[in-house]
Amino acid sequence: MNIRELETAVKAAADFNRLRILNMLAVRGMCVCELAEVLQIAQPSVSRHLKKLNRGGFIDSRHDGRWTEYYLSPSNRFAEQLLEDLAELLRDDDTAASDRARMKSARRESICGIE
Repeated sequence: MNIRELETAVKAAADFNRLRILNMLAVRGMCVCELAEVLQIAQPSVSRHLKKLNRGGFIDSRHDGRWTEYYLSPSNRFAEQLLEDLAELLRDDDTAASDRARMKSARRESICGIE
């Protein structure tokens, strides 16, 4: 990892909603509509956050039927170390706990009206 890659990773992690996304993806893979539901922000905003997290080496994606599912997939040492520390750092955080609780009911089939 060179200094430019480190800069990209640090910038990707340095955002309130992106830290919340990483916290949720540590529990399970999620699609944009599920993340938007929990975060209460627009899907295009979630997509921009996901793009930055991907460029920073934190996440990857795979197609799952109609949806693209995002999941943790650290591709550099900084991302790997931050993700390890994040679980401990956010364990007692109220926002992180609330997100983890709310994501249990955020299911793509019901959010997108496809039962």
